[in-house]
Amino acid sequence: MGSKEKAQKVGASRRKGNGWNRKKSRPEKNSYNKIIRAQLFWKARSHKQDKRKRINLKDIEFNLTKYGKKTGEKWHVDLPNYKILDSDEDYLVKNKLVIKAESASKSAEEKVRKAGGEIVVSKKANSEKESES
Repeated sequence: MGSKEKAQKVGASRRKGNGWNRKKSRPEKNSYNKIIRAQLFWKARSHKQDKRKRINLKDIEFNLTKYGKKTGEKWHVDLPNYKILDSDEDYLVKNKLVIKAESASKSAEEKVRKAGGEIVVSKKANSEKESES
């Protein structure tokens, strides 16, 4: 066998992928790993979504006839699945409100108390706060 034939034979074996050029990984395994990694990535970043509806004090006051009933001097507002939020720092509550809600922000409770009303938070929300403490 001449040197030319030997060179062709060695080059041919390398081109075919018999050890030199062969890929070590299996493509189907890599794609499966990518899917698993993506699922783990999104699972780690998922969180429980807060399903309470939210409403501002300003919106409640502008729509008092829609949300509440007037008894005496006070307006009674029943919003069982809502969280009551403070609308603006500058906004002051003008009516005496008695609001029944699932939860409320501290600033909203303060503003309603200053106006002569109150926010009644449901027992379910109270028990959750106690368990966190």
